[in-house]
Formats: sequence, structure tokens, C-alpha cells
Amino acid sequence: MRTTAAVLSAVLLAAGLHLAADAAAEEPGGTLKKIRETGTVTIGHRDSSIPFSYLDEHQRPVGYSVDLCMKIVEAMRAELKNPAIRAQMQPVTSSNRIPLLQNGTIDLECGSTTNSMERQKQVAFGLTTFITRVRIVVKKDSPIRTLADLNGRPVATTSGTTSVQLLRAHEKAQGIDFKEIYGKDHAESFLLLDSGRAAAFVMDDILIAGLIANSRHPGAFRFLDEVLRTEPYGVMLRRDDPAFKRLVDATLAGLMKSGELARLYARWFTQPIPPNGVNLEFPMSRELADAIAKPDDRGI
Repeated sequence: MRTTAAVLSAVLLAAGLHLAADAAAEEPGGTLKKIRETGTVTIGHRDSSIPFSYLDEHQRPVGYSVDLCMKIVEAMRAELKNPAIRAQMQPVTSSNRIPLLQNGTIDLECGSTTNSMERQKQVAFGLTTFITRVRIVVKKDSPIRTLADLNGRPVATTSGTTSVQLLRAHEKAQGIDFKEIYGKDHAESFLLLDSGRAAAFVMDDILIAGLIANSRHPGAFRFLDEVLRTEPYGVMLRRDDPAFKRLVDATLAGLMKSGELARLYARWFTQPIPPNGVNLEFPMSRELADAIAKPDDRGI
């Protein structure tokens, strides 16, 4: 028969194991563990994705997506009970944003990234925070009026994006032969059009609108009528990290419910923004209002 001391020892040992297991369950893993241990979260930002993520007159990353990510950083500090967690900013491009997220160089990508089912095979996305339309812009005095008029002409887009593939897949573009030329970022792609090296630039309408508004001659451009596709944007994070995704989604859902996201939207889309005080005059679409009312992270 076991002695009282032995029974008590076994009970205490079992209790200790349960407490240790509970403590381990409460310990954050994945990205949150990395951030807790390093005291730093690395944010991937863009240089010229106006007004989502770009550099202001002091070369500081600013924009709608940057503000949203800073709200997520605040939530991390509260979750990990460490107000000293530092946000380190890392520039990324359309081509390297996914590899840098996957290899741990960045922890969040805060730019203008479309949430697609194809990309969800590699990464995860937070709740939809913007909905854009992929369109084509040309010079105002250009003879191009329809997709058919692009035949035989150079069309610019940004490396690492899907815009040209969308153009080729569009039913009205079937049989049209155009030359693809790529810029390393949206600013360089727009410059290809502005300088005459490209006859058209295909990209998300809001990104084009931001580039036009900050160009030398904003009145010198116009959109074609065709909309190639409507796409949701989301903050990008690593796959298979449910604790981190819950924090990201809960933060964004809270901003939507409180009205703070709508206020941030107004700040960047319907008011003067740096560096030149230009107002994009881009009111919230019905599609985005619906996405805020019923949040989801569905891709296209």
C-alpha cells in the first residue's frame, strides 16, 4: 500500500504537470513567440503604393495600410504585455514580398496586396481592408479607346503583379498582340507611360489615381472604360499561424466595428495627404462598405 506521503507527492507532481501544460498552452508560438523573444516586429512596406504604403517627404513609410499595421502592433504590445516592442520597417517589392514573408525577414506585409486563392497557397491574409478595380490608363490625347486599340503597342505593369495576365485573359483582349514592359515598382511603371515608352499602364485603379494625382500633369491621363477585375486587399502574414492570425483579424474587426477604420480611410482617400497635400477624392465604395459591415478574408 502506498504511503500518505507518496500519494501526496504523486498528486503534487500531477498538479505540477498540469500547471506546466497550461502555462505552455498560454505561451505564444509562431510569429508572436518570435516577436516576444526579439522585442521587434518587422513590417514590410512599399515605397510608392500611394496612399497605402509609400514614402513621405522625409522618406518615412506612411499610408492607410501602414496605419492599420501600426494598430496591429499596438495589439501585439498588449497581447504580449510588452509596450516596448519595436516596429522595424523593411521595404519590399511586388516580386520579393512573399519570399521575405515566408523566410521570416518580415512578419507582416502592409502594402497593396491582392488576396487571391493562388497566393493563399503560400501565405495568409487578414480581413479585407480595401477593394480595388484593375483598369487601364493611357495619355489623354492617346488614340487608344478600347482594348483592341492596344494591339501592337507596349503595355506597362509592375513586376510581380497579375495585371497583364488579367488583361490577356479578358474576353475583349483575345487575339490582341501587345508587348509587356515591366517597372520594378508602380512609380517606375507609371513613368514608362508618362515618358511615352508605354502606350498604356494596367494596374489597380486606386494606385493609378495616386500616381496621377502626384504627377507633373494630373490632367494628362484618362482611364479606359473596361474593368478587368475587382480585387480585395489584405494585410499579408505567414500561413499556419492561427494565434497571430486571430490577433490580426480581431484587431481589424475591432477597427471596423468602432468606426476607426472608416476614419483612417477618410484620412488617406478623401483628405489632403503628404507629400504634396493632394486629395485623391476617392470615397469609399459600396463594395468596401459591405466588406466592413460583414468582414471576411475571402480571396478571389
